[in-house]
Amino acid sequence: MRNILKNRKALSTVVTTLIILVVSVLLAGVVTYFAINVVSTSVQQEALNLTYQHVWFSINDQMAEAAIMITNTGGRDVVLQNIAVRGQEVPTTDIFYFTPHTIQDLTYVNQSSTDTNIAGPISTSLAAPITGSGDFLQVTGPLTLASGKTIAVYIAGDTTAPGSVTVNDVGLTIAISVFTAQATYIKETNVNAA
Repeated sequence: MRNILKNRKALSTVVTTLIILVVSVLLAGVVTYFAINVVSTSVQQEALNLTYQHVWFSINDQMAEAAIMITNTGGRDVVLQNIAVRGQEVPTTDIFYFTPHTIQDLTYVNQSSTDTNIAGPISTSLAAPITGSGDFLQVTGPLTLASGKTIAVYIAGDTTAPGSVTVNDVGLTIAISVFTAQATYIKETNVNAA
């Protein structure tokens, strides 16, 4: 029994405890790093770039209109579930979109205009082109945006939509929000008179 207690080749209890502690801390660090890497990789795959955001109010027509350009810069397709102006969800019957041929600033579309050479009216029967841009399509449900693609979204207005914008809001800053399954993208803009 004395020989075992006086053996100098054996590790002490303190050194053994330190080795177990260091190994467990390293293992916990590796697991945490792996979990962060998995989560950040999946989040980075979805990315939308919102540009050319506008909200107009036509004093002549007493109607509001909003527009925004949405580009999918992520590595996978994205489903746009809904859009909100000033925190109020816009009904799909008021949302129209087209695929632009060239990326340029969006302009106000006179909703009461019937001149299809300049701009098509935004209404439920809309199919007229904006010069050099494409044809409007009405949104009927969630909208899929393929990776690398761009769409211009117009939100038709009436006396209460979008976002209950009135003549008193001209000059104020309001937000346009785009919702997907994993994120919310928000851009702010000033309300302009049309």
